[in-house]
This record gives sequence, C-alpha cells and structure tokens, in this order.
Amino acid sequence: MRVLSADWVVPVESPPIRDGAVAIGDDGRIVSVGLASELGAGEHFPDAVILPGFVNAHTHLEYAAYAGFGDGLSFGLWIALHVERKARIGFDEMEAISRLGALECLRSGITTVGDCSFSGAAATACAELGLSAIVFLEVFGRDESALRDRFEPTRERIAGSLSDRVLLGISPHAPYTCTLDLYRACAELGLPIATHLAESQAENDYLRTGGGTWQEFAEMLVPPLGTTGIRALADADLLRPHVLAAHCVQADAEEIELLAANDVAVAHCPRSNGFLGCGVAPLSALREAGVRVCIATDSPASTPSFDMFDEMRAAIIGARARERRPDALSAADALELATLGGARALGLDTEIGSIATGKWADLTVLSLAATPHLPWEDPVTATVLGGSPEYVVATLVSGKTRYEKGGKTWLELIDVARSARGRLLLHADRPS
Repeated sequence: MRVLSADWVVPVESPPIRDGAVAIGDDGRIVSVGLASELGAGEHFPDAVILPGFVNAHTHLEYAAYAGFGDGLSFGLWIALHVERKARIGFDEMEAISRLGALECLRSGITTVGDCSFSGAAATACAELGLSAIVFLEVFGRDESALRDRFEPTRERIAGSLSDRVLLGISPHAPYTCTLDLYRACAELGLPIATHLAESQAENDYLRTGGGTWQEFAEMLVPPLGTTGIRALADADLLRPHVLAAHCVQADAEEIELLAANDVAVAHCPRSNGFLGCGVAPLSALREAGVRVCIATDSPASTPSFDMFDEMRAAIIGARARERRPDALSAADALELATLGGARALGLDTEIGSIATGKWADLTVLSLAATPHLPWEDPVTATVLGGSPEYVVATLVSGKTRYEKGGKTWLELIDVARSARGRLLLHADRPS
C-alpha cells in the first residue's frame, strides 16, 4: 500500500482535511482518506495540497503544437487555416504532437481527458504516457459512409491502445460539418459522443440561413439546417445523456432547457471562447438549469495551453463579469467543475473526479510554497487562485506517478513535437 500526505487533502465531495493523507491499494484504487496521524505520513509533501486529478473533458491533444496559429483571425478563417496546415503532416507526426499534449496535461495535474481526435493518435499517446481518456474519434460528412471510410479504419488502428483507462467514443464534429443522418448513425453505435455546438454567432447564422461570414467557405460545410444545431438535434431526438457538447456559447434560454431536459453535458472552455472572439458562455444559466457542466481547456490551437488552473480562473472571471456578481462562481465551484464536473460530463463520476474510497487514485500534488497563499487560510481558494503547472509536484494515475517535477525531462519527445510543428509552418501563408 502507498500513502501520500500533505498539509491538506481536498476530496472535493467532502470538506478539506488538514494534515491529511490518502492510502492507495496495489490495484491503483483509493483504500482510505483521512488524517495522516491515522494513516501514516508515507510520502509527505510539505506546503502542499493533494487534489483529485483534473478531468479535462474537452481537448484535442493532436493540436498541442498549434499554439498561436491564426490568432486574431475570424472564426471561419481560423478553421480554414487549421484544416490547411493539418493536411501537411502524417500520423507519426500527429502521434508525436499528441504525446506532447498528453505530457502537458499530466504536467498541469490533469489525469483524464475527453479528447476529440482527428487521427486517433490521442489513444496511442494516452496509453503510452499513462493518461486516462475517452478518445472520441472525429467524423465529418453527409452520411454513414464516414463511419465505414474513416471511423472503422481508425478504430482498428488504435484497438491495441484501448483499455479500462483509455476508452473509445465518437465525435460527429459539428452540425455544420456533419448531417443529421451522420449524427444518427453515430448514435446507433452506442458509444459516448462528443460534438461542438453553438460555439459562435457565425455558426448559428450559417445553420439558420446559409448566410453570414461562412458563405465564403460553404463548400467545406454540409447544407444549413434552417435552425440552430441544438434545436435541430433536439427535433431529431439526438440530444441524449451520452452526448457531451463543447462550448454552447450562443445557447439561448430555450436551448439551455433542451440541453437540461435531455441531460446533455456541456464542456465550458472560457479561454478558447474568449480568444476566438466567440463570447462568454451562459455558465450560470446552464448550472441553474441543472445541466452537467464542466470546465475544459480545448487545445492550444485556440487557447494558450492545457493549463487547468488558468482555465478555472478564466471561468471565474467570465462568470462574475457576465453576471456582475462576485458570487456567480466561487473558487470551490470552479474546482468542482474542473474535477468532479468533468467526470460527470464524461459519465465517469463513480470512478474518478474526487478523492473517495474505491475510486481510482488519480491525484495531483500541488505545492503552494512559492505563492503568497501561505500561511494557509483556505486550501481551495489557494489552489484555484495560486495554482500553476509550475507548482505541480506530482501527478498520479491509477496510483502510479505519471509526472514528477524534476524527474524525467522528456527532451526527445519535445524535440520530435517541435519538428512536427516546423512542418506545419512550412511555407505557411496566413489568411487575411
């Protein structure tokens, strides 16, 4: 049995434990949570807090090397640049970039991701680096032939990487790149589904009328629906509890009720929404309606990093600014959305998301020694407002240390990913 202790243990589902400890069984699950004086000090981390590992329910690990691409472009031009550059690299390079993404997640204290994967490379990367995941294989197109031509070969290619900690899902990308027929075919597979909904006003304009700024690249899209994506999926009985919708920035009151009534989960990505100029999502309204909401980072293609600490702070700022109330989202709320909220969104909350007996020992050890938050007042506020990947001491998945500050340097992995980024930038022309 392995025991970790620190100044504080923050279980999330129960009050913080001062001078707490976590005992881990040989099977990688939590045996006990309590006082270090009762469980033993084991591996002690001074000036630190032990947290549940973050559950980052919306990522694209394959875009870890895309940082800064198209910054400041309109949403449509940004997508076009993204598609054009992605076509320059092959699967091996996508795997290399995905490994970097998995490492950056572990370094940020993330232990599970819900990853929308274009090539499936996220599955092999997560299996190799020990990051838990649901890998949602992306599909695009007008009919179920996309499953035969794209999904099935990719599933076969990654089959050896799937396990009880790296699970398979499917991602019909969005209502503007997938028809309702393709969404229906995906639903019939019985797999977890992730999709992008109501991300931008331009998306809604195109889906309603075929007009707006997206007309210039309509050949890349499926025909407009005559209504919004959320309404169209609801009318087609395709909003279901196993669906995770990323963004929902433009969701109106009626659409929020549709999401809640159909128990659809929502991944809130405040930094991505802000950097792309999409707006501030109605987080308070979603939560008040009972929607299973979580905080997620998206990817460095649209936001600076996989830093969940920054994402929590952005969520707090956005919620309080939108509602004009300092209590619109507390530090404790944000931490829950980034841990247990992510687990609920992925349907994994009986297994991960909090520090509780029987759950996987997915843990983050965070030192606050270099912050102004010591001596301690509130470990939760200190974590959310003072945390950083630079202060993560260790990240454990299934009780095994998968990242340790000052440990393995991963220089070769980083060099290979940077080489792949170089190919992405080769002869790069920025749209204007």
